[in-house]
Amino acid sequence: MVMWSKKLGINKFKSSDITPENVFINRRQFVASAIALGLLPNQLNADIQVIDNFQPWDRPIPGPLNSYEDITNYNNYYEFGVDKLDPARNAHTLRTSPWNITIEGEATHTGTFPVEDLQQPPLEERIYKLRCVEAWSMIVPWVGFPLNKWLEQFQPTSKAKYVQFYTLYDTDQMPGQRSRILDWPYREGLTIEEAMHPLSFLAVGLYGKTLPNQNGAPLRLVVPWKYGFKSIKSIVKVVFTESQPETSWNMANSREYGFYSNVNPNVSHPRWSQAYERVLGQGFFSPREPTEMFNGYADQVANLYSGMDLSVYY
Repeated sequence: MVMWSKKLGINKFKSSDITPENVFINRRQFVASAIALGLLPNQLNADIQVIDNFQPWDRPIPGPLNSYEDITNYNNYYEFGVDKLDPARNAHTLRTSPWNITIEGEATHTGTFPVEDLQQPPLEERIYKLRCVEAWSMIVPWVGFPLNKWLEQFQPTSKAKYVQFYTLYDTDQMPGQRSRILDWPYREGLTIEEAMHPLSFLAVGLYGKTLPNQNGAPLRLVVPWKYGFKSIKSIVKVVFTESQPETSWNMANSREYGFYSNVNPNVSHPRWSQAYERVLGQGFFSPREPTEMFNGYADQVANLYSGMDLSVYY
């Protein structure tokens, strides 16, 4: 598991910004209890470690947190299999140290760098809702840092209109890449405005522990107002581009998966409605909930798409 060698900083904040002590302690007690009960899949992720130095979330939580067991055992990660349980079973083959990241395109600082040599912004906790096109959602306590703060170190130029991300391509470590389900390596993209939005996040952990392999170790994207497949895992390359980049699911089926991939309950997937969702862990027959525009983050991000026809730019 990659250990960040840079000294972790903590932003200064007012006492009124701090999570109430009982909430913070209860959250940490959950992790301790999960370890004691054997709920953490350490037999597959022996390098998972506790993360201590991060600023706790101090904003309203969009609902009850999903359990660590739910979050780490129900995953879309086709590099390790198409079944939701396959990544937790198979991702032990991924080696996350050493780990290099390549920066290319319209930026001043490009090249290939060991991940620990890159500047790491102070770690934060972000509790975001994740929505999948298959009509389920979960609420995850991520640990990481704002994407914009991390991208700034490469000094993108005025020509950088988009940011493209690539997942590792290695058929020995990722046996699912031997199939032709997608055109490997997996790739995703954002507009530069989306990438620089303060909600966009790079996660290195969850529930106060480093990311398990099946959740995208050592570094993954989290864009909370978009569908979960937009949250590319195990990032090895970032490219600043002037033109709209290719994205894996759009390449595979552009009719069903647009570049923007915003959560929009008013635009149905060709094979199912996206107007409702179920919370993961509550069972298939649990009550459905109405899907919120932009996954509930409309107040913060709707301005990014002002004037756009979101049934066309889906």
